[in-house]
Amino acid sequence: MFGNFTDRILNTFDSLTGKGLLTEEDVTKALREIRVAMLEADVPLAVAKDFVLKIKEKAVGEKILKSIKPGDMVIKIVRDSLADLLGKNLPSESFDLSYKSSPSVFLLVGLQGSGKTTTAGKLSLLLKNDKKKVLLSSLDIYRPAAIEQLNQLAKSIEIDYMENNPNDKIANLVKNSFTKAKQMSHDIIIFDTAGRTTVDVTLMEEIKEIQQITDPSEILLVADSMIGQESVNVAKSFQSYVDLSGIILTRVDGDSKGGAALSMTVSTGKPIKFIGVGEKISNLEKFSADRVADRILDMGDIVGIVEKAEKEIDEKEAEKMANKLSKGNFDLEDFQKQLAQMKKLGGIKGILSLMPGVRKAKEAIENSNLEDKTFVRMGAIISSMTKKEKINPSIINGSRKKRIASGSGAEIQDVNRLLKQFKNMQDMMKKMSKYGTEGMERMLSNNMGTKNLGNMLNNLKRK
Repeated sequence: MFGNFTDRILNTFDSLTGKGLLTEEDVTKALREIRVAMLEADVPLAVAKDFVLKIKEKAVGEKILKSIKPGDMVIKIVRDSLADLLGKNLPSESFDLSYKSSPSVFLLVGLQGSGKTTTAGKLSLLLKNDKKKVLLSSLDIYRPAAIEQLNQLAKSIEIDYMENNPNDKIANLVKNSFTKAKQMSHDIIIFDTAGRTTVDVTLMEEIKEIQQITDPSEILLVADSMIGQESVNVAKSFQSYVDLSGIILTRVDGDSKGGAALSMTVSTGKPIKFIGVGEKISNLEKFSADRVADRILDMGDIVGIVEKAEKEIDEKEAEKMANKLSKGNFDLEDFQKQLAQMKKLGGIKGILSLMPGVRKAKEAIENSNLEDKTFVRMGAIISSMTKKEKINPSIINGSRKKRIASGSGAEIQDVNRLLKQFKNMQDMMKKMSKYGTEGMERMLSNNMGTKNLGNMLNNLKRK
């Protein structure tokens, strides 16, 4: 997300930070580039113009232009302004669990195809992990198998659900859901409402009626970020009928522009509460305006990395691995486990997207055409080895390589490449163990520059 927008803004910043002294003309030129970048990201013209105007008011003062590092000051102003644009100052990014209609009710609304049903499942899992007891109930009596789709999702993540009859009236389905929720002491009911291919009066009147009979704590618009500026129009249409409390943007991982996120909150006055970042049921992230602003400007998202690690990595296994690494012990079994963990965290590109200051490293990875299937192939090669070979790779001779290659569907040169890469990594781990943090910093400064990273990635590729 924001790929093209980020590149354009960072190129603009490069021209600012390269100057010791900035003029008003320099700032105006840079802001013109930012406005063009926003328009290319499918942000409405009025939003882009207002955003740039506010930055200019703060950035062209004498105190800023004559400061020691004026370029850095302008970057900070743009970063803070982006956070505001993304909803930093909106009342709350969390849910209202005040139980005004015990249990609390979450109403999901949106157009057909926006990902409402899948989001209902993702949201219920997130709430379950937060120790809330959730009941899922589909009110989509129009789309064939819509109720069954939600129920199958609920089964897969062990969430309670309603066996709603599509021939029944919506008022009865709501009443039955409340009865079951109270009997089984559910904290929250999530109602998945019907979508339409377009916004129409019938849809809106139905949702308005559902709001009246459910008295929801949250009415969440599920919007597809891929439709860009149109998602803002959809939000405004729903907002004119029901009391939206927040927005969930879906398919964010496939949206390189980011226009919906950049304009949704300022256009509606409602916060983006969650973003869907993948197809997996666990791929729903809490939205943070500050963290997203940092990601856009290549300042990273360390909190995001920690949250992913907490969710995906076994704590005891990680501690065991840390102890091995601290002693300089690192074999191919450990290497295979690291590859599996990297895949869980979204692959090398997913991890790098959250790392600060690695813009050029990201470029090196893109230029190397390295894909996560490379790591799948490496895992397959290691899986074709015996336990003895994994612990002591030095015993792998020509005949063993031939057997390993045949068993993994790889070429002998792939096996050779893997063993060479592992040997380099093993040597690095031993040096880290020997010299500690100071040695690691020295190695990183000597060996992990953009050029060397690109070379390392090219060595990983299948030739």
